[in-house]
Amino acid sequence: MQKIGSGFSWLLTISCLIIAGCGDSSGCSDCGTGGSGATGGSGGGAGTGGNVGGRVTGLEYTTVISGLDKPWDIAWLPNGTVLVTERPGRLNIYGNGIDQAPSLVIEPDDVVASGEGGMLGLEVDPSFESNGYVYVCFCSNAGGANPEYVPDVRLVRYTLTTPNGDSVVRRDEIVTDMPYTSGRHSGCRPRFGLDGYLWVGTGDAAYRGDPTAPQDDNSLGGKVLRIDRNGDAAPGNVVGLWFSKGHRNIQGMAFRTADDLGMSAEHGPDTDDEINLLVRGNFGWDPGVGYIESVPMTDTDKFPEAIEAAFSTGRPTLAYSGAAFIEGDQWANWDGVLAVATLKAEHLHIYFVDAEGTTTDGGRYIEDEGRLRSPRMGPDGLLYVTTDGGGGSGEVLQVSPVVTPEGN
Repeated sequence: MQKIGSGFSWLLTISCLIIAGCGDSSGCSDCGTGGSGATGGSGGGAGTGGNVGGRVTGLEYTTVISGLDKPWDIAWLPNGTVLVTERPGRLNIYGNGIDQAPSLVIEPDDVVASGEGGMLGLEVDPSFESNGYVYVCFCSNAGGANPEYVPDVRLVRYTLTTPNGDSVVRRDEIVTDMPYTSGRHSGCRPRFGLDGYLWVGTGDAAYRGDPTAPQDDNSLGGKVLRIDRNGDAAPGNVVGLWFSKGHRNIQGMAFRTADDLGMSAEHGPDTDDEINLLVRGNFGWDPGVGYIESVPMTDTDKFPEAIEAAFSTGRPTLAYSGAAFIEGDQWANWDGVLAVATLKAEHLHIYFVDAEGTTTDGGRYIEDEGRLRSPRMGPDGLLYVTTDGGGGSGEVLQVSPVVTPEGN
């Protein structure tokens, strides 16, 4: 079902400044209440080893879209049109600009919005101008090939009219049967890599059966998928559609254009949220029959070949969600850093990542906007972050750096 959306409010004048202090890697479980957070990082270091024109000493941000219900992801068409998903089951297309109500709202009849599920990740095809493709992850009761996974999590491709996305031409099911058996750990974050393939981070659905999804080669749960535009396996995958396994609940996927480094952000249980490199192999999560969450996130005793995390929060967790590499000269020494939104810890966390993927803590920012869901770089070179507020309290924030020149 498609309809013209209305009833959205807009707020363009709230501006806040986060001044840097000291880094802190403590946080909160993804099952607890939000933490108060420490102050931001020092702004020292460099995202990729360089230091251009000063250093970031704070973040300034403005609310550019308000009135949303749990906004989950954000993307842009090549002409600058903004797209935002809302977890209850809406894809909003702002064809008339973000200071106007959406020009088109896509509301699929088969969305299941319960637990952690609903309408989730969003990606625009790099060739949108010629093919009109937009990809959306959502939980669906339409039914796929596997009756055990009804409802399921699926990746759907909408073909929109170009260049503005004014209407839907068709819908195609690209990947179905990602498990959605408990209402938990739905994933699902799609991002195009610089290799031209679509990478999709999935959740394990807290599946209690035998084998559990993350270590089941026949399940798409707890995996990183790597596919072409039609949902077929990319060359070089390990098995079928998947590139890596042994994941708990991937919510962040990001690629750095400077060196094609790919990383994911993943929920831990009450310990060890992880930032992982996007490489082939097994990342070692296996809760076993009954879904025992006290096992290690990366169980190297059970899986000696398991790939260790590039960064782990330890205990308690921060409840990682979306992730994005910040890029551009205007970000000075932050050019190339990884920004990760946190839910229960309620802040934006910055990490410095070198060319080998070595990851160090850069501290907390934006600590007064509640739960944060998804950061993403906009075409204007600024960072945009969705908050996780429900019932019309969700927002999109536009974030810019405060840069202090070297020597000051």
